Amino acid sequence: IQDGDTLSLEPRQGYNSGVYTSTSGRYATISSTSSPSRVTSPMLSYENENGVKYWHLVKPSEMEEKGKGPGNRMMAEVYLPRLLTMKGTIQNYVDNLFETIFSVNHRGNTLPLAIKYLFDIFDDYAAHHGITDPDVVHSWKSNSLPLRFWVNLIKNPNLILDIHKSDTVDACLSIVGQCLMDACSYSDHPLTRDSPCSKLLYAKDIPNYKEWVNRYYRDIQNLPQVSDQDMNALLTEHSNAHQYDFHSYSALNKLYLGYAQKYRDQILEALYDDEFAQNNNLREKFANLEDLMNNDRMDHQQITEL
Repeated sequence: IQDGDTLSLEPRQGYNSGVYTSTSGRYATISSTSSPSRVTSPMLSYENENGVKYWHLVKPSEMEEKGKGPGNRMMAEVYLPRLLTMKGTIQNYVDNLFETIFSVNHRGNTLPLAIKYLFDIFDDYAAHHGITDPDVVHSWKSNSLPLRFWVNLIKNPNLILDIHKSDTVDACLSIVGQCLMDACSYSDHPLTRDSPCSKLLYAKDIPNYKEWVNRYYRDIQNLPQVSDQDMNALLTEHSNAHQYDFHSYSALNKLYLGYAQKYRDQILEALYDDEFAQNNNLREKFANLEDLMNNDRMDHQQITEL
């Protein structure tokens, strides 16, 4: 504001305030209907729009760079203690969750045979190929179960529960999921003052969780081996138990309408050029399948023979 400029103040009645600049000889109208009050916003810097500077009546000592003022520091001072308080409130729930995930026997629930069978495959392949680095097998096991299955459920509980996940809850669950990911990491990642709060928040708990993960893998390794016959019997049992939960006709319709019909020309061209498709007459079989679908004759025996 240059010397000699005139400032005009008007009553608040749904008010507009005008700033008169001597250089331009005109008023610049500022709408204040949505402006925060002096109490709630003690520090506001000027903005430059269309060559006109809008100034707020504040003390010069309160004018600081945007994003570096006391107001932002106050937000951090309030945010961090509340974050720690919330972490302490849900700590028991997080511990119980991790204890349930990384326990072979927890409250009468035994480990599924499929997990033991899969982890034994990892151990056998590592021994067969001479892999002595424990980090490799640890990563195989972590990527196959905790990181692929449990982290996804922790971050997205709406996949199995009929709930609405707000943005605030989503951010909190992401921190818990990140904690589980850090616990499954074989190596340690040093933290600095620039590390995100999500990592600093559980920094003291991660070593304990890591020990839970290592103990979990050791306990599984010490369990009796699952034979191929037992595994096949288990798969057969599950197939029979869920035979009415899945509908082959619905799956066939979805594949045909959503994929085969949509990319019909590309599929026929690929079947014509492919040697395996030519030897097995897949192009003709695809044409017969189209006739069956178009004529709405979904006979199970005919589809099976194709």
